[in-house]
Amino acid sequence: MGLKCGIVGLTNSGKTTMFNCISNTKAEVTDFAYSTNKSNIGVCQVPDERLMHINTFIHADKLVFANLDLVDIPGLAKGASQGAGIGNSFLADVRLCDALIHVLRCFDNPALPHEEGSVDPVRDIEIVDFELQCKDLEQIERKITKVEKAAKVGEKTAKHDLAVLLKYKEHLEGFQNVRTLEVTPDEKAVVADMMLLTEKPVMFVCNVNDDDAATGNAYSEAVKKYVEEHGGEMLVIGAKIESEIAELESEEDRKAFLADVGLTEPGVNKVIRAAYKMLDLISFFTVGGKENRAWTITRGMLAPQAAGVIHSDLERGFIRAEVIKYDDLVKYGSELKCKEAGKLAVEGKNYEVQDGDILHIRFNV
Repeated sequence: MGLKCGIVGLTNSGKTTMFNCISNTKAEVTDFAYSTNKSNIGVCQVPDERLMHINTFIHADKLVFANLDLVDIPGLAKGASQGAGIGNSFLADVRLCDALIHVLRCFDNPALPHEEGSVDPVRDIEIVDFELQCKDLEQIERKITKVEKAAKVGEKTAKHDLAVLLKYKEHLEGFQNVRTLEVTPDEKAVVADMMLLTEKPVMFVCNVNDDDAATGNAYSEAVKKYVEEHGGEMLVIGAKIESEIAELESEEDRKAFLADVGLTEPGVNKVIRAAYKMLDLISFFTVGGKENRAWTITRGMLAPQAAGVIHSDLERGFIRAEVIKYDDLVKYGSELKCKEAGKLAVEGKNYEVQDGDILHIRFNV
């Protein structure tokens, strides 16, 4: 699908540790601010127990999980929109992401001073938001100047576009993110090419000490209150302990480690699933043969488009999709028994693929 989720936050918040827990690519972690000036790129598997369960009914040699692209963006600093810290290079990378995971420092560590002199995650949210708002406002104002010139020479849509841009400008000048502005599809289309930074969906991840990984702490409670008032999603993760869990090769060792700290599964699994949901992605499955596989599509895709994710020939020559629901496979135990029970549906080009569908694509090219 090519959708990217960016991991952002102030320097020394634990972003890169989080990235290393999730991604198949490992990046260097240091205690120094601005120790890197480029983003780390990685891919992570989306945990899905359904695929493993399917394999107990229809065994394959290989399981292939859905993937999500990740970008670990270097730490931000106050004044980044004017070039402080790594400045505009950070903001350019944020622009290319479809959604953001904002890692917040919610732990004390005297050996690792906070850039702002104290730990205050709500303040840190406001710092990052302000920098992104400034950059968006700069873009909007630049476009207003162009549209005003177009309006003077009588371009048809210029007057409408100018009114929309002024609406966005007023919202940003009120220290509000674009994602909270109520707009119509037509109004949204005016700024669609700008990839505004504060329009992107965001999830807040509170990075806490090991002892607080299961319960959170006063810092994460402050973030929870902020999210309740301003909207959004939040999760509590102990990035350091998650990195130790990720290094264990044995599944039994991982389960024992998790139990010791009061967790039922790695917190990063929750982060990945939440990011997947935030991007409005779902999975469908293909089974049998050498591999059972989960495929990523955007919610609302029709069967031919979903087939095209597997291979363009399947979309071009699409005839029909034979569909079994995951729950029906679990209930009846095999494809044959699902068919005998009337639970195998034959769907055409207008079928909207649902999360968890097991598809057999029939095509001819």
